[in-house]
Amino acid sequence: MDLEEALLAVGEFGPYQKQAVVVLVLTQVYMACQSMLIVLVGTTPPYQLRQTDGTSPGPAENSPQIIFTEDVDSIVTEWFLIKQQAYKVSLAGSLFFAGLLLGNVIFGPLSDKVGRRPVYLTGLFFEVLFGYVTVFAPSYEVFAASRLLVGFMNGGIGLVCFVLTQEYVGKSYWAMTGTLASMTFAVGISLFGALGYLIRPWRSLAMAANSLGVLFFLLSVTLPESPRWLYSQGRAEEAEEVLRLMAVRNGNHVKNLVLRRVGAGPSGVPSVGVRQLILHPVLRLRTLVLMYIWYACSLVYYGLTLGAGETSGNRFVNVAMYGLVELPAYPLCIYFINKHWAGRRKSMAGFLGLAGSACLLTMFIPQNTEMLLNVTSLALLGKLMVSAAFNITYVYTAELYPTVIRNAGLGVCSMSCRFGGILAPFVPSMRAVHQSMPFTVFCLSGLTAGCLGLLLPETLNQPPAETLEELERPAPHRVLESKPLLYEDTL
Repeated sequence: MDLEEALLAVGEFGPYQKQAVVVLVLTQVYMACQSMLIVLVGTTPPYQLRQTDGTSPGPAENSPQIIFTEDVDSIVTEWFLIKQQAYKVSLAGSLFFAGLLLGNVIFGPLSDKVGRRPVYLTGLFFEVLFGYVTVFAPSYEVFAASRLLVGFMNGGIGLVCFVLTQEYVGKSYWAMTGTLASMTFAVGISLFGALGYLIRPWRSLAMAANSLGVLFFLLSVTLPESPRWLYSQGRAEEAEEVLRLMAVRNGNHVKNLVLRRVGAGPSGVPSVGVRQLILHPVLRLRTLVLMYIWYACSLVYYGLTLGAGETSGNRFVNVAMYGLVELPAYPLCIYFINKHWAGRRKSMAGFLGLAGSACLLTMFIPQNTEMLLNVTSLALLGKLMVSAAFNITYVYTAELYPTVIRNAGLGVCSMSCRFGGILAPFVPSMRAVHQSMPFTVFCLSGLTAGCLGLLLPETLNQPPAETLEELERPAPHRVLESKPLLYEDTL
């Protein structure tokens, strides 16, 4: 039998897979806390500068005395990151996203070569370790370096964690497990806002947030290797062992569970590398389009989210609200992407277009209006729509790549996503040019990404490809396909 038939016999989403997926999706809470850490620990309270008579040295040039008018403990108050030093707060946030970029580039192909499980566990261990370096950082320089390293590990394990939630279960559950992972990340943002309200000192907050990683690491040690990855590598016997374990834990007694052997070489399957994303005509076009979509999703998503601490009102409530506003997006995703008249492609493009339109409307609303329809409500609507698009993009991208190169494809797409994350902390500074400039950037990014998304093929109810050869089978509604197959499909 092939892998899909084996999963049907074992149980596509049995009790054992449910336990494994719960551990993986709960890890998203820890990852969300690390992603949003700078929003609260980098808070800049109101302050005053008073010139001294020169007899008592101050912390800044010309010996001014800095007086913070709010009782806030943050990296700003500890290392006086104000005036000319204020850029260092945004820099620390951008370094985290630069680390995410590097992690996606390195961990994606690495997990395709050596396996999902060892890469995931190693990355999670070192993320927790570097997280404690953040907690005890004696200077801003050490703090910034630790954020780069935490981001590096976070980007790698986030990618592998998502892929594992897909590959442990049957294809019919991919949309659900992918949505659960994204939903839990949103819940993690909200919980971090609540945690920040309860724990005000920034080092204590960072300690509490990072300690969650220790718990999830211990829970993850018992997770098995992905049977899909083992099968795609020609290691059918090991894949059968994992499937038999799943069957026993699920309470299904499957006899004669033997997988069909694939490939002809001694290793079963020929080696596939990242270069196939460039050399293969179908993958090349898909990857270019997906890279821009991921970039646009990240720029809009993190641009709106990281601005939560700068908006008026209680910063803890704002952070929690920007997380909670995502939750309605996920039931919408599950509904639309499984309907034949919408599917993955149209749903993703539609939500991106709505996100861009919401940002466009902010340009026509006065800044400090008391109306229900104001800039903040439209920004929250844009966050809701881009969250839905981002969630679909994860699921859709995993379905567009064959198993043998899925992590590499997701890694390259996530790399471009991180460019958006790196730029996002600096987009609000474009208000110096014009008040509506940040929303103009978000609007154009969302609308153009939505239009490009319509070029991709629909994957709803299509069997997942395991190898590159399977990509070349004729399929309906495939737009980005090599020319010979486009001609054959018209016959």
